[in-house]
Amino acid sequence: MKYDFDKIIERKGTASVKYDLVEELYGREDLLPMWVADMDFETPYFIREAIAERLAHPVLGYGIRPQSFFEAVALWLDKRHNWKVDPREISFSPGVVTGLYLAQKAFSQNGDAVVVQPPVYFPFFITVNKNKRKLVYNQLIENEGYYKMDFDDLELKLKDVSTKMIFISNPHNPVGRAWKKDELERLVELCYESNTLIISDEIHSDLILKPHKHIPVASLSEKAAEITLTLMAPSKTFNMAGLSTSVVIAKNPRLLKKYNEMLEATHTGQGNVFGTVAAEAAYRCGASWLDELMDYIGGNVDFVSDFIKENLPGIKMQKTEATYLLWLDVRALGMNSKQLKELFVNKAGLALNYGEIFGPGGKGFVRMNVGAPRKLIVEAMERIGRVCKTL
Repeated sequence: MKYDFDKIIERKGTASVKYDLVEELYGREDLLPMWVADMDFETPYFIREAIAERLAHPVLGYGIRPQSFFEAVALWLDKRHNWKVDPREISFSPGVVTGLYLAQKAFSQNGDAVVVQPPVYFPFFITVNKNKRKLVYNQLIENEGYYKMDFDDLELKLKDVSTKMIFISNPHNPVGRAWKKDELERLVELCYESNTLIISDEIHSDLILKPHKHIPVASLSEKAAEITLTLMAPSKTFNMAGLSTSVVIAKNPRLLKKYNEMLEATHTGQGNVFGTVAAEAAYRCGASWLDELMDYIGGNVDFVSDFIKENLPGIKMQKTEATYLLWLDVRALGMNSKQLKELFVNKAGLALNYGEIFGPGGKGFVRMNVGAPRKLIVEAMERIGRVCKTL
């Protein structure tokens, strides 16, 4: 490997959400943090060099996103996902959740319904509720840890004339599905027939494990492109979430125009000069780094899967198809939420995400982040193994 993903980096005391909020959220500061979706690998050197080059200029005034920024995004989408996007079809958001907020403001009114597919990334719920929209659940169907969309239920939910949009997680966080073409085509057909806008959160689109593929919803057909607003970012891929730089893509010029009007109205489109140069560097130089990263993460996933099979009969894990987030089924341990937290926090010394925060279907699961050096993954699993032996 050209890049060193085994390097341990001290992050405490850097105002890190992942490390420096642990005591506040979990009650102890001596935990191994494996919760928030933030990797413990170095942000690639070519990104840091691009930032350093910009920092060498002594003025950090208002910036713009040059044409080269949009061209870099379009080139990445073409080469990585076989999706041809005109640079003029790309807009901006400081973050994907901000994009969800702006989309609701642009394309719906107070009291309108927004469909989500739990268990799912919990800020989906927050932004709908805070926007005074009606939250509608289209819960995923789980069978032995494998999840599918419930299209029969979705069809019923979309018949409600107050339903204006659906948020989808593609690939899905936390269950790790890289949705297949036939699944997404069925989703598009139902939404097109009901005049429902698809807001597709594709922030994890680059983090796909072999042999799976990412399919941008809007790339499927003209119908799909007409009704889809796509949210993407280099933040999870290249470990640069602190730079608050995401992109919003709309093939439909009407959607793009309305979104951009809301972006202007809320004055959230400025971004920052470092995020702009970092994103362009990531998309122009990051292919080989990402290939090595995903091979390494694949090794982490295999290690955890094998460890669970060999040592932890009370825990199950369906191998993730995408992301560095594992969705562990701990229902067989027979513990309630309080007991699970006692087990993982106070006995194992781990900070994990507990399934109930991801909505209906999440209870009895925990989410573990394996975007970290192998040594830390081994340590985490050995801790779980030791405490489970005492049950």
